[in-house]
Amino acid sequence: MDQVTVSTKAVKSPWGTQNVTAPPCSLADVMSEQLAKQIQEESSCFTTCPELSENLDLTTLPKDNDTSSDLMLAQMLQMEFDREFDTQLRREEKKFNGDSKVSISFENYRMVHPFEDSDSSEDEVDWQDTRHDPYRLEKPTTTPKKGFIGKGKNITTKHDEVVCGRKNTARMDNFAPEVHVGDGIGMDLKLSNHVYNALKRHCHTEQRRSARLHEKKEHSTAEQAVDSKTRILMYKMVNMGILENINGCISTGKESVVFHALGGSFEEMIVPEECALKVFKTTLNEFKNREEYIKDDYRFKDRFSKLNPRKIIRLWAEKEMHNLTRMKKAGIPCPEVIVLKKHILVMSFIGRDQVPAPKLKEAMLSSEDIKKAYYQVVQMMQQLFKECNLVHADLSEYNMLWHDGQVWLIDVSQSVEPTHPHGLEFLFRDCRNVATFFQKAGVAEAMSMYELFNTVSGLQISSESEADFLAQIETMEKMNEDHVQRRSKKVFTTCDGPPLLSDDDDD
Repeated sequence: MDQVTVSTKAVKSPWGTQNVTAPPCSLADVMSEQLAKQIQEESSCFTTCPELSENLDLTTLPKDNDTSSDLMLAQMLQMEFDREFDTQLRREEKKFNGDSKVSISFENYRMVHPFEDSDSSEDEVDWQDTRHDPYRLEKPTTTPKKGFIGKGKNITTKHDEVVCGRKNTARMDNFAPEVHVGDGIGMDLKLSNHVYNALKRHCHTEQRRSARLHEKKEHSTAEQAVDSKTRILMYKMVNMGILENINGCISTGKESVVFHALGGSFEEMIVPEECALKVFKTTLNEFKNREEYIKDDYRFKDRFSKLNPRKIIRLWAEKEMHNLTRMKKAGIPCPEVIVLKKHILVMSFIGRDQVPAPKLKEAMLSSEDIKKAYYQVVQMMQQLFKECNLVHADLSEYNMLWHDGQVWLIDVSQSVEPTHPHGLEFLFRDCRNVATFFQKAGVAEAMSMYELFNTVSGLQISSESEADFLAQIETMEKMNEDHVQRRSKKVFTTCDGPPLLSDDDDD
């Protein structure tokens, strides 16, 4: 059969002449052809130039110039791109660090491993890849059960100084996470037994100290916070219906934290719509002289226990409840006690719409109002001393509120009777605070502290110096000592006060 030759330009067919075009080439084919032509020209150059062909060993050239692999071309292009990226990354790192002694490494962002990057120059940044460092020291290996390695003069026992030092360095990894031990193994650090034991004791001591501080914080009432037991008592008051809910903190002091709460109902007693929840702090650190106001009070002298701080706090809360009850019966404006549960005292809220009444120190009063407030305070001090048989003992512009044109007294937990061994001294201190405040406020009618003391107490002590005045007060207090001892034998009952919740969950 004769061979049929077909032209690439035109093909004969019964229907006429048809032009045949070459199929389109892919990008890889075009690149491969260009690379093949370049290699062919270079090889032809060697054959045409005998001088170059003599100096070049043609046997080292690849015989199979396969350029049809797309994967190889892609890897070559990616490698070139990665090296350019790393070069730019080095410049950025050098610019970022500058002359700083502490440098930041961009090693984790590199595209080419330092060992593979053979084109890097000596003046570039030294990439210290510690993750793949071949010279990095491994953790020390333990000695075998027999306790030594080697023989003869080269024997090394488990008591060797270097071996023990490296073991101690490795044992530091077992310290607490908050102890930063560093990379001692990488530095080939060798700790002696004495140093390691000292570090270990210090670590354990710090752990115990931290645990004690944490426990102390968790089991004591802190500022704007309560401990777990106090929180349970507050939840019980809500569950019993005494309170609807407890809102945020409205006041903090050295002895207590006051919260705002919405009242409910309790044993057919209507609780006010707004209540103040006074939580006495269970720590004595911020008010260490608290016992001075309790142990010498005949009402609580037999129940006072210096060895039980929580019971002292309950006595402190109970004492304020009874003092407020006396003041309320005498008609003195003060919070009304609703209920007492251990160291939590629920009272009526002095204020409106969750906004507490301002203290007399913070209230912006006119000249007429400040004068009116002065006469009210003097009258309340007389009622407190004569009708309630009490001395406030901490009366100042910070413990008086201004609400509805009236001065209200608060914080009477430290109040004592005039027969207290220091009762008259406390009264004189109150008079000094009140006289100083109103005189600075511009009340011209304000009496001096000596005149105010005589007016409130009904005594007639004449003296121009404070030291002489206090000396006469101390003399009177010693005369009342026998009277205090006689009254201490009386039994103090709580039947007239507000209800006390049962102590079924006493701790």
